[in-house]
Amino acid sequence: MCNDYRLEVDIASIAEDFEDLKIKIKMPEGKPNVPAREDIKITDVAPIVRSIEGERGSGELVNRRWSWPGPKGKPVYNFRSEGRAFTSNRCLILADGFYEFTDPTEPKQKRLDKWLFTMADHRWFCIAGIWQESPQGEAFTMLTMDAGPDVAPYHHRQIIPLTRDQWADWLDPAVPAADMLRWLPQGSLRVTQVFGTPPAQGALL
Repeated sequence: MCNDYRLEVDIASIAEDFEDLKIKIKMPEGKPNVPAREDIKITDVAPIVRSIEGERGSGELVNRRWSWPGPKGKPVYNFRSEGRAFTSNRCLILADGFYEFTDPTEPKQKRLDKWLFTMADHRWFCIAGIWQESPQGEAFTMLTMDAGPDVAPYHHRQIIPLTRDQWADWLDPAVPAADMLRWLPQGSLRVTQVFGTPPAQGALL
């Protein structure tokens, strides 16, 4: 599952896209400092848009830590969505790509193969997430489900990219999570092979 993702799109462009979708974005802590990053890894701080209780069509853009400590201290960076309603603390995780790793294709190759997934029809997208308080402060995690057709050749589980018409609904806890947490149509994700070493594994809940 995803333990490394990318965000190289600037915040101004992201804010414009939310405005086009009639989603009001507030920045209660000021405009986040979000440098372009090819690799955002577990425990890094990264931007999310979190829901505002009682305000349909609005969200707060803040920087938060990716993962909180699990029961045994390992970081919870992915969280199973099956059978859960997520009636509070929803968030959109901003990304323009995410990575999966597979065993090396070459017998003598020491590094795992690294694959970049991007959206076929948009420059950037949002991943379904939740956030909570933790000993390190507020933190977020990515929701997961069984892999759909674009990801299954690389991993049996996947994170959940949301289509743009789902963003406002995900920020509204009154909209059932089961109506939104589903695979994208086949061909929605483009896959490019790159190389690298994955970060240390954490806890999956």
